[in-house]
Amino acid sequence: MNRGVKFTGVPSMEEIKACPGTPSEERFEKGPVVAIECVQKIPCNPCEAACPFGAIEVGSSITNLPKLDEEKCIGCGICIPKCPGLAIFKIHKNYSEKTSLVEFPFEYLPLPEKGDQVPCGDRFGKYIADGKVLGIKNDKKNDGTTLISVEIPKEYFMEIRTICRGGER
Repeated sequence: MNRGVKFTGVPSMEEIKACPGTPSEERFEKGPVVAIECVQKIPCNPCEAACPFGAIEVGSSITNLPKLDEEKCIGCGICIPKCPGLAIFKIHKNYSEKTSLVEFPFEYLPLPEKGDQVPCGDRFGKYIADGKVLGIKNDKKNDGTTLISVEIPKEYFMEIRTICRGGER
């Protein structure tokens, strides 16, 4: 079976791990950080301008893949709603002993409410596990993109990227 963004529209785990926007395992252990899952060389760079810490570099060719300087990234997440491809996520792997916190862009209605238990899915929207909504950011500065923070079982921090629509489990 062919995998990867060219065949499915969704990056494979191999593509994500090879992406210069993916933090190292060591960086995930240190605290919140963004993961830029941009694997196609397309003309795009709003993430670079959005980062107030200079942690994202696209460079002089606008088709370069964004590169994350994981030591400069503090996991503020300002870049998340600026990505037109919805390809940036904030991950706090060690939110608690058994859970991680994942923040992702969410452009569907209805929005969940803080405290809701929601079905969480992978990049295809396929159910993986339930999560608890801990935060909803719906700021005007995000141009209509809502950011949702969900506490999830730690073993899925590299897989869960959305809430399954329609409550599907």
